[in-house]
Amino acid sequence: MGRRLIIDGHLDLAMNAIEWNRDLRLELSQVRQMEMHMKDKPDRGKGTVTLPELRKGKVGIVVATQLARYSPPDSALPGWNSPQQAWAMTQAQLAWYREMESAGEMRQILTRGDLDEMVALWEDQTVPDADKPIGYILSLEGADSLVEISYLDKAYAYGVRALGLSHFGPGRYAPGTKMEGPITPLGKQLLEEMGRLNMILDVTHLTDQGFDQALDRYNGPVWASHHNVRKLVPHQRQLTDPQIKRLVERGAVIGGMLDCWAMDIRFIDTVSDPWQLDIRLEQLIDHWDHICQLAGNTYHIAIGSDLDGIFGTEQSPWDLNSVADLQKFEDSLDKRGYSSEDIDRIFHGNWLRCLRASLPV
Repeated sequence: MGRRLIIDGHLDLAMNAIEWNRDLRLELSQVRQMEMHMKDKPDRGKGTVTLPELRKGKVGIVVATQLARYSPPDSALPGWNSPQQAWAMTQAQLAWYREMESAGEMRQILTRGDLDEMVALWEDQTVPDADKPIGYILSLEGADSLVEISYLDKAYAYGVRALGLSHFGPGRYAPGTKMEGPITPLGKQLLEEMGRLNMILDVTHLTDQGFDQALDRYNGPVWASHHNVRKLVPHQRQLTDPQIKRLVERGAVIGGMLDCWAMDIRFIDTVSDPWQLDIRLEQLIDHWDHICQLAGNTYHIAIGSDLDGIFGTEQSPWDLNSVADLQKFEDSLDKRGYSSEDIDRIFHGNWLRCLRASLPV
């Protein structure tokens, strides 16, 4: 029996290709070698994700993002100085995805039929995994780049199927990580339009108040693409037990992320070393265990790795060299008492259930 198909619920592929200037068609070793003398970003030479590496790990389907934040004059966070510039960056990222499609490297998933075809392809053992395109569902991480509400229709038309209102800091539609406060009036209008299109609402990065407002107001499909547990790592970015229970009641899926600070309370960005703290992939299972205990089953956990989301091996579990190492979870989950059916759900089944219920026919 071959390796299990993995669906990763959150990868910033186009951001890496455009803003980090990484040619993701190359082998990972080549990308690292090209960056070995670069000092502009802390993760240079330490990336973990390329398209060949995804294939090696049988990560055949991903939720891939567009990401461009608007940064107002009083914000210390990096970003674009106008929503129009942010929109233009998302369109550059879209152009990269289109180029990857033209090259046969990737294939966009727009409908349930597209999804089923891609699953069938990746389960077809007569075709080498190295020859298969990576299927991707397009997600907009943070809505700042939507210049006005009508731009949502433009985004949906070119394939955006999931959307998070916020990212880090202040947002035009909702404040995000490390902030407090409610969804903005513009954000409430956006939720109404998302409902009309039956888009997936990604609650990742919302404030606690924004989370409650979003689930109160939005009746469409919901997920948390890359989130861990606040009970284990106290931080506003993590999910509280009441939030997890609300997501479970909505049938949502929560993707566990592999940024060390979100896995282990001891880790401090740019200071700590994953090896010295012995932070391993298996620690994410502690977060999954907690969610399963609250849910009473394994139907609400999955992988949303966020690998190369502005960090590399310097901020990943030390036993992960590349995204292909996600396959190591099979052995770890088995040792922790998860059944083969449970592992299938975590690797791909839960995301598939959510996607089949929300993508258009």
